[in-house]
Amino acid sequence: MDRLTAMQVFAEVATSGSFSATADKLDMSRAMVTRYVAELETWLGARLLQRTTRSVTLTDAGETCLRRSQQMLALMENVEEETATTGGELRGQLRLTCAMSFGYAQLAAVLADFLALHPQLKIDLNVSEGALNLVDARIDLAIRISAEPDPMLIARPLARCDSLLVASPAYLDSHGTPQAPQDLKQHRCLSHANFGKSVWHLGRGAESTQVSVVSRFSANDATALLKAAMAGGGIAMLPTYLVNPVVATGELSAVLPDWQAPVVTIYALYPSRRNLSPAVRALLDYLVQRFETLPW
Repeated sequence: MDRLTAMQVFAEVATSGSFSATADKLDMSRAMVTRYVAELETWLGARLLQRTTRSVTLTDAGETCLRRSQQMLALMENVEEETATTGGELRGQLRLTCAMSFGYAQLAAVLADFLALHPQLKIDLNVSEGALNLVDARIDLAIRISAEPDPMLIARPLARCDSLLVASPAYLDSHGTPQAPQDLKQHRCLSHANFGKSVWHLGRGAESTQVSVVSRFSANDATALLKAAMAGGGIAMLPTYLVNPVVATGELSAVLPDWQAPVVTIYALYPSRRNLSPAVRALLDYLVQRFETLPW
């Protein structure tokens, strides 16, 4: 059997902890996944995984094999990309990760346009709010929204990210419209679990204030908060890249529009400038160009 494919299958099982999930992701049967792992263990003469009915864990030999397999797979991808990129045609696969709300509202459509320009290229997008080790997860680019990006990664700014306080017209008709930031204390607030869950910072010109809000509903994804606000659940602080189209239709109304949340930045993050593939460089330049004039 193909040993590189066996390494890929093993690495996916080790990362996901599931033979079934690996079978779904790689579009092969569970039996074939099991066979690839078994063949790799036979070739190496060592057990790589401890399997129970509830979990799959790495043995010491498995941890070593995983590191080496990831290195081999990354090297093979680089070789394929560098040797196949002829005549300006990009080939291979790029792995990206971003927050769900940004992927839904902006990035997915931009990536579709990029792929239309490069029909031999493939993109795998991991939509996740959690922090990923880009090297271990073999991620080429992470699109993250932050005031201070990880100093261990190379950060290329793509766009600024403003936020807006919003609520549905029905909620404001029922509960009244805040006239000052401190009025928010009397309202139902919808908070992001990872950003300012209980304290909102607002500014207007040279003024700044912070408000302790009562959050009856929180989520780790802005899209969930958007839907809750549209359903009349309360007042939410949401990024304009997600909420502006809904405000334009009147489904949500701006609250305290003169007061702004702190501006953060949307970055493209990657582990190293060394050996950056032509496909990654091309995508980086494309993202910078697309977001140079903010579509939202």
